[in-house]
Amino acid sequence: MQTSTRVTWLARILILTASPSLFATEIPEVEPDQVGLSAEQLEKIGPTVTGLIDANRLVGGSVIVARHGKIAYFQTFGQQDREAQMPMTRDTIFRIYSMSKAITSLATLMLVEQGQISLDDVISDHLPEFADVKIWTPDGLVRPQRLPTIQDMLCHASGLVDGGTGNSPVHKLYQAAKPYESASLAEMSQRISKLPLLFEPGTDWTYSFSMDMLGRIIEIKTGVSFDTFLEQQVFLPLDMKDTGFVVPRAKANRFAAVYNSDQQGQLTLRAGPEEARFRNQPNIPSGGGGLVSTQRDYLRFLQLVANGGELYGTRLLKPETVALMTTNQLAAGAMPVSFGAQVRTAVGHGLGFAVCTRKNTWDPAMQKGEYGWGGAASTHYWCSPEDDLIVITMEQTMPHTFLLEKALKDVIYKAVQN
Repeated sequence: MQTSTRVTWLARILILTASPSLFATEIPEVEPDQVGLSAEQLEKIGPTVTGLIDANRLVGGSVIVARHGKIAYFQTFGQQDREAQMPMTRDTIFRIYSMSKAITSLATLMLVEQGQISLDDVISDHLPEFADVKIWTPDGLVRPQRLPTIQDMLCHASGLVDGGTGNSPVHKLYQAAKPYESASLAEMSQRISKLPLLFEPGTDWTYSFSMDMLGRIIEIKTGVSFDTFLEQQVFLPLDMKDTGFVVPRAKANRFAAVYNSDQQGQLTLRAGPEEARFRNQPNIPSGGGGLVSTQRDYLRFLQLVANGGELYGTRLLKPETVALMTTNQLAAGAMPVSFGAQVRTAVGHGLGFAVCTRKNTWDPAMQKGEYGWGGAASTHYWCSPEDDLIVITMEQTMPHTFLLEKALKDVIYKAVQN
């Protein structure tokens, strides 16, 4: 990186660090009818969540409903740590896993707007180790017609995979290579670059390590570690004060435990608040799934997106760039988003979020234009531009299910009055 670019980034960091109070305006809370929502309908959320807790399907949960830039509903239920008898609170810290991806997308697009990278750049423009990557076929490895681009990576159409969401020969090679055991994002990139692509870039969709590779590109282009970039350029400006890759000891009493569910009414502790992965600085600050956050913090991020890239005077992206995040950018042949046998009919992907392109039978309550995603511990969010509505549901239950989202989505949409 050129010295002048490095100085610019360091200057921005110093300015932001010196004045964090400038970004502390809270999203206001109002009565539901002030933003065109039915209070009576929203009151159905509570019995729905507590019913799932009573059925031992989750230990605790938290739900935010925001509309027109204001919070109309924010309630917590059950416990954040059953063993310690700690109640769920508004500032409980959750493992958000793949909800990290949209934040990494925003960070990447910030560099696109600054001209440091382009959506059309191929991966080897910034990670030369990928120059000779091949595609796996039953008849052997073949050269791709083109290498994955930054846009392919943002859409999960790169041909990279993650190893954990499939059984193809390529997935098995990823599992054997163990990219997450790398000592750094740089080493992770080297390991992945030696593995074949699953398909011709841009022609299909599959979950992948693309976001982690984008984190590595951010490190190279800015000259700072990926976690430092996020802290100084995203979290600090947005006052996302409890979001990061580590839970400091001073906040450990707010860190939720995570539970395994047999999805039949049995819950067992998977990891408590002392889980080493999140209590110590990781070797790999994973932009694909390494962050923790709170309801408040993540709402601030989503509200910035809903506002077209700005929150209380802090602009991180232009509206036209945000539009690329929240509208489908997949080619027709690459749709729909699917995980093995789970085909999410009429769901595409923008440069940051899954996007519903029409009403569908996979999720009948889903609205056209709705965008969102979730995390491995069954955390979820969805946003409806047409309704100017943001919903976040948090719990800590594995494996991932749509239990809470699908239980609440129709209830919440029916609260929209005007």
